[in-house]
Amino acid sequence: MKKLSLIFVVSVVSLVMASFSSCGSVKNIAYIQNSDSVNYEKSQYLYDAKIMPKDEITITVNTTDPEVSLPYNLLMQNAYQQGRTLSSGAGGTLMPYLVDNEGCINFPVIGRLHVAGLTKRQCERMIQEKIKPFLAENENPIVTVRMSSYSISVLGEVAKPGSYMVSREEINVFEALAQAGDLTIYGVRDRVKLIRKNPDGQKEVHTLNLNDAGIVNSPYYYLQQNDILYVEPNKVKAQNSSVGSMTTLWFSATSILISLTSLMYNILK
Repeated sequence: MKKLSLIFVVSVVSLVMASFSSCGSVKNIAYIQNSDSVNYEKSQYLYDAKIMPKDEITITVNTTDPEVSLPYNLLMQNAYQQGRTLSSGAGGTLMPYLVDNEGCINFPVIGRLHVAGLTKRQCERMIQEKIKPFLAENENPIVTVRMSSYSISVLGEVAKPGSYMVSREEINVFEALAQAGDLTIYGVRDRVKLIRKNPDGQKEVHTLNLNDAGIVNSPYYYLQQNDILYVEPNKVKAQNSSVGSMTTLWFSATSILISLTSLMYNILK
């Protein structure tokens, strides 16, 4: 009888250990598992951040004669600088342009420009071509476009959910998750949701598999400004949450029942 009991206990322990082992399977946890079978040459052409409505961008125009470029640089001047003439070459902080809902900005001298959907390089070339007719023939202006409001958000089963500013204007999925403290053990790694707004203002939802090394060749490997990453909870977390809610409800109902019983007892005794 004791021998049968021992066998039963050993069997139960084995089943429990197997259950924990399956829950923590490397197949479900490890990132980029099939890295040896992926061609990474395509990934070098993926990053191509585009200007979107409601973005803030700064635009700098430089020419061989600094005074020639002054009208094209939108500066925020302090009281001391406002008392000086533009021809004196007074400096100032560049004022950002806010891209409106139609994807346009009002650029000095040229007027209204549609920039939404353009990469920074495309925007630079367009402005360069627009201002050339106003300059001397031998003048080749240098136009530099920078994004002032590049941020992404990471939500769900990560250690530190929130919004993060990106100073270097380039970030991939894994770098974004690293800033958020990586996924928790409850995060579903093969169904991470990427929510993105296209230049037309429409939202798109894409599913990313972090277990697959082929993600580095995905057009969604690099994030655009204002992208949102959402990590779903796995079944264990969902079940625990459900059990926790039901337990709280059960205790509340029990407390009410005990109170009513006590009240009725005091009334009827």
